[in-house]
Amino acid sequence: MRVMGIDLGSRCVGFGVVDCTTHTPHGLHVQHGVLRLNTSQALPARIGELLRRLTAVLNKHKPQVAVVEEVFVSNSPRSALLLGQARGAVLTILAAQGIEVVGVRPTSLKQGLTGSGRASKRQMAHMVASLLNLQKPPASDAADALALALYQARVLSGPQHRALTPTLPSKKLTSRGKRQALEQLARQKGCVP
Repeated sequence: MRVMGIDLGSRCVGFGVVDCTTHTPHGLHVQHGVLRLNTSQALPARIGELLRRLTAVLNKHKPQVAVVEEVFVSNSPRSALLLGQARGAVLTILAAQGIEVVGVRPTSLKQGLTGSGRASKRQMAHMVASLLNLQKPPASDAADALALALYQARVLSGPQHRALTPTLPSKKLTSRGKRQALEQLARQKGCVP
């Protein structure tokens, strides 16, 4: 099954595509990228540009499932409104193409991918690179999108899936200890932070 993660933003949108099978529960990397939008345009024009460019990516890769982060509350009401409008437009185009849409909470995503619901963007990017055997971590927006796709690939592989992350020591780790454990794993996989 082909899964696409979409990391929404009002200025740029990350996408990541992975294929998952019973033999590849972590997913196989297909493509990732960032759609940078023309911020000098008015919001309706920017959303139109986003939909045209995202439609081209969807038509090229034909995912069966798209994963989008659940809406979160922002410190800025304007930013939250802009993001909500972009999210609504993206959900509409996905529904119009008959693509199943799954929402994931940011803390669930981080917990499922790194073992810590408070993992940093850097830790997430290194874990994505490690799991997909990429030579280097992708750009932040693309890494977030790939993380969404990987998370759903794990869910789709069923209860018999292998854990995405190694079992961390049973003792309670500090934030620094978790970061060091994740960075050590990334180094072992050849993705030196």
